[in-house]
Amino acid sequence: MSLGISYNKTGRAFGVGLAMLLGSVAAPALAEEPALSDEAFESSKQLYFEQCAGCHGVLRKGATGKNLEPHWKKTAADGTVTEGGTLQLGQERLEKIIAWGTEGGMNNFSDIMSEQEIKDMATYIMMDAPKPPEMSLEQMMATRKVYVEEEDYPTEPLHGRNWENFFVVIERDVGKVAVIDGDTKEVLTHIPTGYAVHVLKASEHHALEEPEQPGRFWYTMGRDGKMTKIDLWQTPDKMLVSEVKIAYDARDVAVSGDGKYVIGGGYWPPHFAIVDAQTMEPVKVVSTRGVNVDGDYVEEARVAAIYTTPNEPTWIVAVKELGQLWQVDYTDLDNLRIDKIDSAKFLHDGFFDPTGRYFQIAANASNKMVVVDTETHKLEAMIDTAALPHPGPGANWNDPNCGPVAGTTHLGVGTVTVWGNDPENRPDDAWKICYEVETDGPGLFVRTHPNSDYIWADQTKHPEPEVQQSVQVISKETGEIVKTIQITEDEGSAAVHFEFNADGTEVWVSKWNLSDSLEPNGQIVIFDAKTLEEIGRIEGLYAPTGKFNVYNRSNHVT
Repeated sequence: MSLGISYNKTGRAFGVGLAMLLGSVAAPALAEEPALSDEAFESSKQLYFEQCAGCHGVLRKGATGKNLEPHWKKTAADGTVTEGGTLQLGQERLEKIIAWGTEGGMNNFSDIMSEQEIKDMATYIMMDAPKPPEMSLEQMMATRKVYVEEEDYPTEPLHGRNWENFFVVIERDVGKVAVIDGDTKEVLTHIPTGYAVHVLKASEHHALEEPEQPGRFWYTMGRDGKMTKIDLWQTPDKMLVSEVKIAYDARDVAVSGDGKYVIGGGYWPPHFAIVDAQTMEPVKVVSTRGVNVDGDYVEEARVAAIYTTPNEPTWIVAVKELGQLWQVDYTDLDNLRIDKIDSAKFLHDGFFDPTGRYFQIAANASNKMVVVDTETHKLEAMIDTAALPHPGPGANWNDPNCGPVAGTTHLGVGTVTVWGNDPENRPDDAWKICYEVETDGPGLFVRTHPNSDYIWADQTKHPEPEVQQSVQVISKETGEIVKTIQITEDEGSAAVHFEFNADGTEVWVSKWNLSDSLEPNGQIVIFDAKTLEEIGRIEGLYAPTGKFNVYNRSNHVT
């Protein structure tokens, strides 16, 4: 969970973990300026990493979230200079923002942090940000652990269950992944992984070179940079087979189409690492620092979404702050070919259209959905949307007026935006807004299934409990909300994320217990996908968030 570094209250490193600091910046030394005790500084540093760095950056220069440097200065094209910073906002104002959140998409932290933690965090972000170290291939290799030797992998499933309808479920704050039998609804195991796993990816069916047993092996990426390998053919006690750490702060992972390699993307250091999928040995690391679409050099150019292109021997790597999508050809690692496709900032989550050719990703700070043609390795389109689009794993379906379409929720406003995405058969509708649906609040995820009549959208980013605890169901036929469902009334809990079972007859929704996430009182709430009635709850989960059905994910069902 830690970055592997310790700092004293002046911001200077005194216990570097895996690497020597390249440098550090001292916090203000004057007594009247912001200061924390060693203990409070270290605690705030860790809490910032866990709760804030994803949106605001390790160096606090901002991306989806605002710049949180003590003082910043910007010069516009016309020469106009603006200045700001956390010191200008001050202690009291910062405490209120952290506690209450903002209408622009930042949730309240009053349910997550104590009053003292909020007070200390306000002080911490008025101090200069300490700079973490780099990480080499040698350092990555030193973290590799093997729990089941490759020669001991089974040649068939050992448990006699329908593993293709298993769900792997992120148990965020305890750093685990639960495996649930989708047929019996039994929680089979809680697998220790990296802290706050952001995404899990499986080996998938591929148009060019099919991997062995698509969907069998799953790879997680924790926010602490730990990548773990899970084998769903093992008995539950042996499903964790190996692990390696590829960064100190990370978000995404993907498996090559041939199943030979896994790629993990770092937030810090800003790089991606390619790992042997069998052995989990790191084989290559590539920095993503560079010049952004505005012509400015960016040191903290973080890797957000990474996806395997279903029809090409490549990965799509979204370099968040650069506003670039890198299409990385993995067929020759010694002579790595990377096509850098300019788009918009700041790139985050994305998904493919049903053909697997077009990748659709949110550039949320630019209020755009970006579309890349993975066949030509070129930008296809940019679609203007409402504030801060965030599709998560996305949704594709057929609309009676616009034909094949896709949709996204938004972090900044209660809206689901829908656009056409079939340029071959519906060129007049392709990459144009078909319609928008006004929901009760901003959300994180939208999801559907080819066998479903509905699209489901959460509202997790709304500050009012009743709204963030409710999901809304939209008719594919009419584009109208047909039902609002309150998942829970428990204080400190929210509704988040959807996944269908393999045949699309059930919808699984997470009751995310944010306020006491280390306790096993989170739930998965299951609905009949046709009647929209609740049919059961799976208990005993630790802060369940994302859920991934083996069949759907390995077969590109969106």
